[in-house]
Order: sequence, then structure tokens, then C-alpha cells
Amino acid sequence: MTQPRTLPIIAIVGRPNVGKSTLFNRYAGHRRALVEDTPGLTRDRIVEEVEVEGRRVLVVDTAGLEPDAEGGLSAAIQAQARTALREADAVLLVVDGQAGLLPEDERIAAELRRSDKPVGLAVNKVDHPRHAERVLEFHALGIEPMEGISAAHGIHAFEVLEALVERLPPPPPEADEELEEGVLRVAVVGRPNVGKSSLVNRLAGEERVVVADEPGTTRDSIDLHLEDEFGSTVLVDTAGLRRTAKRESGGERGGAIMAVRALERAQVALLVIDAAEGATEQDARVAGLVRDRCRPAVIVANKWDRVGGEDGPDARRVREEIHRRLRFIEDAPLIPVSAKTGAGVGRLLAEARRLHESAGRRIPTGDLNRWLEDATARHQPALGQKGVTRRPIRFFYATQTSARPPSFVLFCTDPRHVKEDYRRYLENRLREAFGYQGVPVRLRLRARRDRA
Repeated sequence: MTQPRTLPIIAIVGRPNVGKSTLFNRYAGHRRALVEDTPGLTRDRIVEEVEVEGRRVLVVDTAGLEPDAEGGLSAAIQAQARTALREADAVLLVVDGQAGLLPEDERIAAELRRSDKPVGLAVNKVDHPRHAERVLEFHALGIEPMEGISAAHGIHAFEVLEALVERLPPPPPEADEELEEGVLRVAVVGRPNVGKSSLVNRLAGEERVVVADEPGTTRDSIDLHLEDEFGSTVLVDTAGLRRTAKRESGGERGGAIMAVRALERAQVALLVIDAAEGATEQDARVAGLVRDRCRPAVIVANKWDRVGGEDGPDARRVREEIHRRLRFIEDAPLIPVSAKTGAGVGRLLAEARRLHESAGRRIPTGDLNRWLEDATARHQPALGQKGVTRRPIRFFYATQTSARPPSFVLFCTDPRHVKEDYRRYLENRLREAFGYQGVPVRLRLRARRDRA
């Protein structure tokens, strides 16, 4: 079976307070990928798609270790390194040049050197040329490439990332998803203790995944191959994602890397939330991760039996609250289920397959341009501006550039002055017209001179 083509993952690891998140933000802010931000999305991001020397990679921030982590901080750091080595394609170790070489740095470097994966070393807080000597003692770690950097100021930050990307194996030939012989890959994601493993067991029809009340029990991604009336499905159960401040061990933060990897390998996501608790800020962050990776999603409202059933007095309120908190994916279908009783679970794979088919839909150019003409006639865009003269923004034509995710280019007179709410209007009308509900859609606006 052909595997979906995935982007390489580069994990940033190291002790707390060495500047990992600052470096991550530097990469994300200056070389953001082609995927645009979704308005209203809660941003507590740990993964960013970055283009480096013409190659796209996923950079993952593994910050979040606490000094009182179970088993001691040193053990947690090493566990984090092991998880990164297992799940990532390359690792960037960040150390604090101002603090100097510490035993924890030596232990994590020893863990990384045992791998055959590319490893780079960023000696941070080298903020001025006179600080260059801070780098010298870190040669003892035996990791190349090594670079003295300033994450805060951007000095040499990209040079070490570029050198690391150069050591990655060349990208495989592009795989055609249609060659996967009808096998659908579905990632099960969500914060801890919402019932993901119980749901997977219910779908599999047997106790295939360990279930426990303790949050974060699942530590590894587990692929399950299912055959049913809907076809062949590979189900990926992933470790729960926790709020950054609560990620107290390498395993928890590593679970986030595993979720990113699972979403990269999947074509559809089942986003599991606890209906009894309602959608939380953590759920919104996980949903943001799903949408960032442009995966169609089914919102699985688990533990619905605690709400009182589909016709219970609280059912409507719970639905509205979930859609409000997850408003940036409000078009995603919401299916109430109970992994405990099995109610509603039978609908999930059929809905996942429907979303996958919708995401692969290609719209004939003629139909697309008739839609564009109708949508802009029903609701005219606000006036653009050229110097001091306000003038109407005209849309000329549209074309679809790819599927999964469906991507479209719309040509108009002045893309810079098309307001964000009008872009959302076009996106919503496109979903309604062509059945893309629950499917991320990319709209790009390009300029074409108005010759009229």
C-alpha cells in the first residue's frame, strides 16, 4: 500500500529556559509556510510548516518541561530526546551559551549521538560578536552542524536550520493518494482523557488499546487496520495533547509530536472531545492543529450519554457551545457518540470516508466561474483603494489548483484590499455550493489588471 507523502519533522529539544520557544517563534514568524492563519483560531502552536532552501519541513517546539517533572528533570529531558528521535526526522538541540556547558546538556547530547538521524546544535544567546567564545566549549558535545545563534535577534538562527535540513534524506517521489487502493487513514486526536482509546476499541470491536482513567495513558501512536462495510481503514490512536503548562514529562510533549506525525500520515481526523465537559481551550488548540495540517475533521462529541442523550434538555445547548468554542471549524460535522455504550459510533467511519471523497473533488472551471460570478453579484466586496481614489474590487475568474486540500486561485484587481470577512464569505459560499462542509479550503487571491 502506498503511504501518503509526509513532510519531514524537525524537533527542537533541550533544557528549559534555553530559548527553544523563542527560536521556534523566530522560524514560524519569519518563514511561515503557505498555509494562512485562520481568523479566530486560538494560537498556542507547537508546530509550524517552514520553507527552508526551497524544501518544506515541520518544525516542532518541545518546550514545556517542568523542574518537578516525574522522575526528575534530567530523566524527563532524556525521555523527551528519545521521543523526538523516535518520531522526528531530525533534531535540533538548543543550549544556553550564557549559562555554559552543563551536565544536562551532556546527557541529552549523548542520547542524541546514539541515533543515526541528523542532529544539529544551536548555542543560543550569542547576541554579540564579543560573545563568540561562548561557543567553543560546546564542541565537546560532538554534534555537527553547530552554530552560535541569537534566537532573540535572529543572528545565525536560520543557518543552523538550513545546515540540518541539508542532511535530511532527499524527499521521496510524490505519491498519488489514489494509488492507496481505497485504504483510508484516520487519525484519532484530542486532549487526554476524552475517551480516544475507548473509542478506538469500540471501532475495532475488541480491546486493542489500553484504557485507563489516568490522563495521558497512551504514549505511542498505534495503527489498527479495519475492514468493514465502508472499506479498508487504518485507524491511528494518538497520545493526548495537553495544555502547555501541564506538559510535565517528555512523554506528554512527545505525544504532541506523535499527533503531528499521525496527522501527517492521515487523510481525515476524528477530533474527540468530552461532551459532558464541553469544548475547552485545549480542544480548540488541538482543533487548530488539525486545521493547520489541512485535514478534514469530524468532531466526535464523546460521553454523550452523560449529556442526557440526543433529545435531552441539554443537547442543544451543548451543541451550540461546542460550535462556538470551535467556531473556526464550525462547518465540521458534529457526531454525538458514547464509546461506552456504542451509540453513534457506527456513523464515524462513513462520515470520515465522505469527507475524504469531498476533499478530493475537482470542480470544472466553468462551474467554478459561474459560482464566482453569482457569489460576487450577491455580495459585492468593499471598495478597494488606489492612492486617494476608492474604486470597486473586481473579480475576474477562478481556477482550482489542487485537491486534498481543495485549493483555488481567484484573480481580482486588488487582492491586498480584499477584507478578511469577504474572504470568509467566499470560502463559506464555496463550501455550500460544492459540498466542502468539514473540509479545509485554501483560497489565494492574485492580482490581474482591470483593463476595462
